[in-house]
Amino acid sequence: MHVTARADYAVRAVIELASIRPASATRQRLADAQDIPGKFLEAILGDLRRSRLIDAQRGASGGYRLARDPKDITLAEIVRATEGPLAAVRGLPPEDTLYPGPAAPLTQVWVALRASLRDVLETTTVADILSGELPPQVTELLVRPDSWTRR
Repeated sequence: MHVTARADYAVRAVIELASIRPASATRQRLADAQDIPGKFLEAILGDLRRSRLIDAQRGASGGYRLARDPKDITLAEIVRATEGPLAAVRGLPPEDTLYPGPAAPLTQVWVALRASLRDVLETTTVADILSGELPPQVTELLVRPDSWTRR
């Protein structure tokens, strides 16, 4: 899986908002704090607002703030808000892919891949990131020697 800059920036912006909660922050403050290009962040914040993960208030004292408690926002929600489904194969849900002959079991591999992404992203909350205490299924993956090997 390739984590896009858009998804990475969205997660970082939400974490930044969570770290100052209940205060709000302007787009520029978020961009500066997380070293994110401002115009790119503007579009991302729009996606997060439409997905009801953040609220926006206009005016001199305006800015962005989290719409929910950080413990109730998963990384999966943030990624879906900015990128769509966690795992698509050529734009299709994995279960909708069909392959002829010996490639037929590949559908099952793509479904399993999506399930493994969900195991990590749907169980990790913004609060987990802030606290540094990641869910057990994430820490179990981190202790595997091959997790840290580039291939």
